[in-house]
Amino acid sequence: MARVLVVGAGLTGSVCAALLRGSALGRIAVWDKARGAGGRMSTSRSARDAACTADLGAQYITLETEGAEPRRSFYEELLSHGILKPLTAPIEGMVVKEGSCNYVAPQGMSSVVKYYLKQSAGADVFYEQHVTCISLRDGKWEVSGKMGPPEQFDVVVLTMPVPQILQLQGDIVNIINESQKQQLESASYSSRYALGLFYEAGTQIDVPWAAQYITDNPCIRFISIDNKKRNIESPEIGPSVVVHTTVTFGSEHLDSDPAEVQQLILNHLERIVPSLPKPASIKCQKWRYSQVTKAVPNCLGQMILHTQPLLICGGDGFTFSNFSGCIDSAMSLAEAVKSHL
Repeated sequence: MARVLVVGAGLTGSVCAALLRGSALGRIAVWDKARGAGGRMSTSRSARDAACTADLGAQYITLETEGAEPRRSFYEELLSHGILKPLTAPIEGMVVKEGSCNYVAPQGMSSVVKYYLKQSAGADVFYEQHVTCISLRDGKWEVSGKMGPPEQFDVVVLTMPVPQILQLQGDIVNIINESQKQQLESASYSSRYALGLFYEAGTQIDVPWAAQYITDNPCIRFISIDNKKRNIESPEIGPSVVVHTTVTFGSEHLDSDPAEVQQLILNHLERIVPSLPKPASIKCQKWRYSQVTKAVPNCLGQMILHTQPLLICGGDGFTFSNFSGCIDSAMSLAEAVKSHL
């Protein structure tokens, strides 16, 4: 039985693990360097109240009817389990494409990823496993992380952002050929910061919208009253606010001191929403690889780096930066792994 490692517990990695369930495989392991599932669909909790949550990455999921098959079944499954619900809250400045539908995750975006990890039926999921090195050893892949001893696998699937694939050490450096390296290097991402503001239960945030796109501020692009956007307002649980910066601000402050960045964003936020109360706690998240601005060219959702043993990479960096892009890549990865086995 083949032993498969999926690196990355974001949407692509979790869907890929779920799609590989039941194929002629041994155990599937999923490793992620973060402390929990989600990747760029992660949901953060208030330091004071775990029930008060905020989506610091993806805000909602859009299904465009054009070219929606075969991924429509993924949306329908999530809707039938109540993991996604239609977005009904008012969002100011949102451009709605004709024929498209928007959905929110009432339990937070990470609930989508957790659903697929559960569907992978017995995948061994390990967090705080930061893969640093991949080498060939006796016809298998030896994978080393920052912590713990190296482990061996028959198949390795990489779903992290493309620049992080190019940072890996070991034999992989020479396995990626020159033309693949050029393709991978041509992928690009935008960067931004997200701020989560968590409030005590009973705090009132008096604004007429659930979220709004800001067009005239150099720092802030999007503000959401997150529990209102997800339609889960409750007197027992404090509200949360999510702020996304502009891409320009993100790239200008990419390596700045996080405390300074946080204060800059809060200063701008106060000007835009002066009535906002003082939060009980704040989380500042830097998304170095926020959204794909240019995907790896000439790839249909994945790239095979080595055939025997199989080393393959995918993710939205090989398609396009949204839910459907991750689903497309996961389907393409799972198909390649299955046909290989």
